[in-house]
Amino acid sequence: MSNRKTQESQRAGTPGPKDAKQKRTVRSQERVLTTTIELLYEAGLSLSVDEVSRRSGVAKTTIYRHWPTRAALVLEACRKLTPEPRVPDHGSFVQDVSDLIETLAQLLNTARWSAVLPSIADAAERDAEVAAVFGQIQAGHAAPFCEIVRRAQRRGELAKELDPSIMTAMLIGPVFYRRWFSREPIGKAFIQALIRQVVGAGSFMEQESAKSKQAE
Repeated sequence: MSNRKTQESQRAGTPGPKDAKQKRTVRSQERVLTTTIELLYEAGLSLSVDEVSRRSGVAKTTIYRHWPTRAALVLEACRKLTPEPRVPDHGSFVQDVSDLIETLAQLLNTARWSAVLPSIADAAERDAEVAAVFGQIQAGHAAPFCEIVRRAQRRGELAKELDPSIMTAMLIGPVFYRRWFSREPIGKAFIQALIRQVVGAGSFMEQESAKSKQAE
């Protein structure tokens, strides 16, 4: 009888027991992630699953059922702090990379995660678990840049010999340096000068490589 009622309610559009349980699960996950983000802002990486459980009202066993380690929980919380990176395609490497750097600069200047990231970098020096989280965060920042460098190489805008990971480091390294070390503004003039110099350095490296091959 109960199965028949469940089937009838589902056909009528009324949520069944499984739907209700799924909604409760989603709500508890959202509470856990929201609480984790709040604690990251307050205490950085010193947050504990015990504190997340206490403040969110979600049992530790439930938290560990969805996130097997504290690092997994922190990583997902960090991913929710920023939108999924969009890879622009204007048909020009300079335009694409300008778009990406401007977006990164805006996030560094306005988003709350920019206050959390230094504490993660600091903790990563002493904690292998945190280092793994930090590595994945940085890989997420770098991926769109690597993609547009490879695309520019396919188009013939950049030399194929250039290493996309090195080009990416040359492009985003100065942006992070200005945000956290020199504290200088990251405006459009700086971004355009940075791109010109990085592209120029890439061309120089290509020429030097060609000379070395000829000398051999």
